[in-house]
Amino acid sequence: MDKNKTLDTIKNGTEQLLQALGAKNLGLKIFEDFTRSWYWILIGLLIALVLSLVFLLLLRCIAGVLVWIIIVGVLVAAAYGIYHCYMEYRELDQKGATIKNIGFTTDVGAYRSVKETWLAAMIILCVVEGIMLLTLLFLRKQILIAIALIKEASRAIGYMMSSLFYPLVTFVLLVICVAYWGVTALYLATSGAPLYRIAPKNDSSPDCIGISGNESCSPMTFNASTYWPCLVDCIFFKYNDQGLFQRNLFNLQIYNFVGLLWCINFVIALGQCVLAGAFASYYWAFKKPQDIPACAVCNAFVRTLRYHIGSLAFGSLILTIVQLIRIVLEYMDHKLKGSGNKLAKCLLCCMKCCFWCLEKFIKFLNRNAYIMIAIYGKNFCVSAKNAFMLLMRNAARVVVLDKVTDLLLFFGKLLVVGGVGILSFFFFTGRIPIDKPEFKSPVLNYYWLPILTVVVGAYFIAQGFFSVYNMCVDTLFLCFLEDLERNDGSQSKPYYMSKSLMNILNKKNKNGKAK
Repeated sequence: MDKNKTLDTIKNGTEQLLQALGAKNLGLKIFEDFTRSWYWILIGLLIALVLSLVFLLLLRCIAGVLVWIIIVGVLVAAAYGIYHCYMEYRELDQKGATIKNIGFTTDVGAYRSVKETWLAAMIILCVVEGIMLLTLLFLRKQILIAIALIKEASRAIGYMMSSLFYPLVTFVLLVICVAYWGVTALYLATSGAPLYRIAPKNDSSPDCIGISGNESCSPMTFNASTYWPCLVDCIFFKYNDQGLFQRNLFNLQIYNFVGLLWCINFVIALGQCVLAGAFASYYWAFKKPQDIPACAVCNAFVRTLRYHIGSLAFGSLILTIVQLIRIVLEYMDHKLKGSGNKLAKCLLCCMKCCFWCLEKFIKFLNRNAYIMIAIYGKNFCVSAKNAFMLLMRNAARVVVLDKVTDLLLFFGKLLVVGGVGILSFFFFTGRIPIDKPEFKSPVLNYYWLPILTVVVGAYFIAQGFFSVYNMCVDTLFLCFLEDLERNDGSQSKPYYMSKSLMNILNKKNKNGKAK
């Protein structure tokens, strides 16, 4: 019996050793791949950066064509779907394949062979096609305004290239916040005095029967020879959890986590307000580019830190409270997973959905409130109210601009990430014929590793660039709405919008000055 036990122990130990060696070998191979391909990875990320920049700058020329191509493509795809559904329906109708033949079944694929499925799909596609055509017919001017604003945003970024690199500042500040939270959490967890216990090295030894493992010791003064013949060590047991400070340690950790959420939301709000201030200074410059401030981003950053910190902190606090409620609901949902109370689960699911929607709304409201703060310098509540009322008075324009911008930026991300990913795939797999050995792809253990790194890095680069562009579009849109409501084109109240927007709206400045 003891012999079998010993063999099992040796076998388990050998398997663990082989697993450890395999993991070590895998880690070494991954490290080797990175050392051989790191410069090619950097080149791939640089290509992604250049592609993102070129795409944003070219939007001033190709935005209109691109939007109409995408819209027409969607309409054609829906029309083809209607045609295909009709052909399938007619063929199955001639065969007499109806839902009565198969009845109710859990095999979803079986419903593809009945005519009612294709009839329902055709009706749905016809409704969608009709809605899109009516939307295109009645919101044509709003689409033209959205395209003009997108072009203007590209022009604004062309004059303020430094704004594209502001996400690096946000990233550094977020790293500082997370690092501070981690250090504080570690300090709190180890705040008590360390406690040590005397523990025998071999519990089964008859010489160590008298040692229970509950005796305290100090590693500085501990003398193991006093316990001879038992071999003992003075090992760490835990940190002291007695005392007022230690008893409230959990509450302090929660407080620290709340501070982390608040700081993260504040840093994001700071970035939004700074970029909004820079792009607002572009819009309200009557003569472009002569009246645009020389260091618009730096000026906006200093102005935000000097005048708007309180408003940003208040707005980020509201968002933090909503996020905390969502975290509590997720915790409660996790605890109720094994419960049979369906009513409680249903209520909890409804609350989670409501607070998810509330968080999205608060983010949308905060974003536009920060733009109004950057424009007028008023407090958060007044700015949020003014922004919300302004957007509600122009709801159709908001929806069209939001969807058109999302469509273009999605296409841009797809172009950058997909293009760089395909290029890196062909390069690292050696499918690009290159004669010079110094430009050939390195020999790798796992070729997918640098490809995945390049794709993920390209996505984050595109996300950073396009987030700035999205903020620019939103800022110019609010400025445009304010311009329409507050100015009339007279010499005392001239329009600040671009000439293309004036042409779309049939407006002009009475003094004859074109921008």
